[in-house]
Formats: sequence, structure tokens, C-alpha cells
Amino acid sequence: MSLSRRDFVNRSTLVGAGVLIAGSAEALASAPGAIAAPAGGELPAPATADAERAAVGYGPLVKDRAGLLSLPEGFSYTVLNRAGQTRLRTGEPTPSNHDGTSAFEDEHGGNLLVTNHELRGARANWPHPVPLTEGHVYDPGAAGGCTVVHAKRDGSVEQWVGIAGTSTNCAGGVTPWGTWLSGEETEDKAGQNGMTKDHGYVFEVDPFDDEYNQDPQPIKAFGRYAHEAVVVDRKRGHVYLTEDAGNPNGLLYRWTPPAGFRHGRHQLRALAPDAGVLEAFKVFDAQGKFVDDLSRAVEVGTVYGVDWVKVADRDARTVSVRKQFKDGEVTRARKLEGMWWGDGGFYFVSSFARKESPVQHDGQVWFYSPVRRTITLKVLLGVNTDVLGDHDNYDGPDNITVSPYGGVVIAEDGEGVQHLFGATEDGLVYPIARNELNNGTAEKPDYSEFTGVTFSDDGRTLFANIQEPGIQLAITGPWHRLNEHKRGQGYGE
Repeated sequence: MSLSRRDFVNRSTLVGAGVLIAGSAEALASAPGAIAAPAGGELPAPATADAERAAVGYGPLVKDRAGLLSLPEGFSYTVLNRAGQTRLRTGEPTPSNHDGTSAFEDEHGGNLLVTNHELRGARANWPHPVPLTEGHVYDPGAAGGCTVVHAKRDGSVEQWVGIAGTSTNCAGGVTPWGTWLSGEETEDKAGQNGMTKDHGYVFEVDPFDDEYNQDPQPIKAFGRYAHEAVVVDRKRGHVYLTEDAGNPNGLLYRWTPPAGFRHGRHQLRALAPDAGVLEAFKVFDAQGKFVDDLSRAVEVGTVYGVDWVKVADRDARTVSVRKQFKDGEVTRARKLEGMWWGDGGFYFVSSFARKESPVQHDGQVWFYSPVRRTITLKVLLGVNTDVLGDHDNYDGPDNITVSPYGGVVIAEDGEGVQHLFGATEDGLVYPIARNELNNGTAEKPDYSEFTGVTFSDDGRTLFANIQEPGIQLAITGPWHRLNEHKRGQGYGE
């Protein structure tokens, strides 16, 4: 049942009486604090709050002598694989352009990592595409796919292809039953850019059952568009999906399963292409006024009610899904990217907003509560006017994960210097890592985003990737030191 505007407006009047409708977690702000902007204007650049920041996080980053990854004192990293250099168990080189990743613990305390490779278009365009492993290929013309990386407890690493012949595998999401959903960030059809089949779908990859990964089939019920991330509501059965697209900006989607369907291992592949209902979101403020674009929110703690509008042609045979809606029918946002489930709902990212959006910013993180049917702005990053500097001026949040130690951890995909950074429950951000290989400084103007940020099940290891050239890292250290006086107030479930 959707939340009507009248219900939301009536409930919003209770805020003054101490009723919290925005979820149980404290609102996050960018450090420094909440940022406001004039209507239709540009958010100001972040200010500084060095004294406050010194009290959070893990301390300053220590420059890596090896020139790869700078970390706080007491932390270290291991390179698990490197595109073109390490090898799959079948002998081919590790493919490049690592993106969304999730970790699954094996029975011996090691980790199985399913990793997307964001390789767009024809295989000939890439020196290290995902190998066309026999039986695992969807479209032999496509360069992308997923690899499974087994980081064993004894320190050894084994890699193999999960699926191949897909395109632009960007983000994705972990399922409650222990598989990975990989989304294609493309709308290419057969005959376009070297493709022999239609693309723009979600595929399921099982790290524990390679037989299931053979003869990969898209989950067409989730729609065909420029997919980013996916989360599954295990209690209600809904699947939520972000779209990273422009002209016009992308949408947030909800898929409702058909009557009688029960989620579980390997059930999604059996769905009919038109199974269930796919809808796009439409939000409105506390006065019941429709909000056309999420960039309109300029204060941390902003709460919007959510309605859902049915998609007419989810396979986008003639018109892209996002273009099937007229102005005023749905809410849009620039670069809807990472998502992660936690606190009984999910966090999702709008990476930045520029000329395509009503108000400019350099990143938002929202929280959706399925119980309250609201979204709440948790993190807001002002426009970064010094992308070559490094003074906690983060921009372009992309992949996101919930930390078992409180708050969220975000992979930066902005301009200039690139970081992994965290955000605490009480509104401060702090550095976790800095890319030193291609770091966007004046000395090294080329830069690469971080991707695939995810914790191991035991919380001891943070995995992340430097997308180009394609390096997968395991980061360990005293994670428990983060804000020990506030532990117990974390985001994770």
C-alpha cells in the first residue's frame, strides 16, 4: 500500500510533538554539517571543522611508500588481483575495470568475492575483457561480466569467471540467500556497439554453485535500463533498483513479486519477463507538494513521502523506461548509484548534480524506510571547488556499504583526489584510504575511482577496488577503534 499525500502531511505535523518519522538512525551530515543553498542555486563548497574531525575516524592517512594506497596508522592492505597481471585458474589474465563487489564467507573462514567488471561494448575495445568461459556466456560480443575471487584463509587467491558476455556490469547487490545480482549499466540492443543480444538487465551469480552460473539468463522482470545497484527487502519481498542515466535523469524503481512467489536461492531465473509489477518512485514534501528532482533537498534531515507509479513497458522496446514518464509523473535524480540494506531499509546515493539538475551538489546519501514509506536525506556534500586538494573535501559518492562499526563507508567517484571515506551517525566524515596510484593531483592528473566497497561477514576486512587499471584490495586494521563511545548505535543489522 502506498503512502498518500494526505497521510504523509498529517503524520508530518507530529514531528513537533516528538514523533520521529524519519527512521531510527541519527541524521548524517557532510562534515562540515548541514549545507543549505538558495532555490535553484548551487550548494557552497564544504567548510572546515578540523577540531571536530580529529575526534572521529582513524586519524590522518599515512602516505604509502609503495605508491598505491594510503591508510591510517595501524592499517595495511593486500593486493588480491591486478588486471592483466594476475591469472584466472583457466590461465587468462584478470579482466579490468573492477566495480561492484560483495563478500561471502566460505566454510573455512575465507571469502568469496563476486566482482563486476564495467566493460562497455565490444570485446575488441578492451585489452582485458572477461574471458568467454565455456557455458558461462550470455552474449559473445560483450566484454563485461563477473569474476569470483576466492580469498582463502591461508592467504592464497583463486579466481574464475562467474558470468561472461554481459556489458557494463557496474554495481549490483547481495541477496539474503547468498547470491549476487549484477546490473548492466547500458541500454544497448542487439546490433548496437557489437552486441548480438539485448542488454540492460540484471543477472544473478552464485559464488557457491558454478553450475547455476552456466547458461546465464537475464531477470527481465526487473526491467531493461541502465542498472546500477539492487537491494532486496527480505520481509516484504520487494526489490529496489537504481538507474544511472541522464537526459532525462534516472529513477529509483521497486519491483513487487507476483502473488505466491517466494524468494530464495535460484528462484529469480524462473520468473516470467512480465512477472510482478515494476514501478518508479514519486516523492512529495510535508506539505504534499510534488518534488520533481532530489537535488531540491538542501538540508540534511529532509524527509519526503514516497508513492510508486507503474512502468508501462519495462523491457523498453521502443522508448527507454525513464522516458516513458512525463514531467510531474515521477521524481528524478542525477546519477542514482550505490545502495545497501541496513536499519530495516536501504541507503542509496545520488552521486552529484550539475546542469541537469535544479540545484547543484557533489553528493547525497538517502535512506528509504519501507515501513514509513519515506526517504530521508542523511549526507549532503557541497560543491567541491578544489578537486586537486586533499582536505576532507569529498565529492561524488558512488558505491556504499553499511559498516558493522557504525555509519556508512563510501567509495568516492568524483574529480581529482579519490578516497574511501566514512560517515558517522552524528554527521562527520573521515578518510579511510586515498588512491596514490592515479590520484588526481597536480603531479598525477589522471585519476581512478574507488569501487566495490564491502566488508567481510566477520567485519575484519574491508574490500575495495581501484577501478582502473583494475586492482582489488583487502584492507585490515583496528576497525573497532572507530568512535568506541558510540558503539551500539550503528547502522548495521
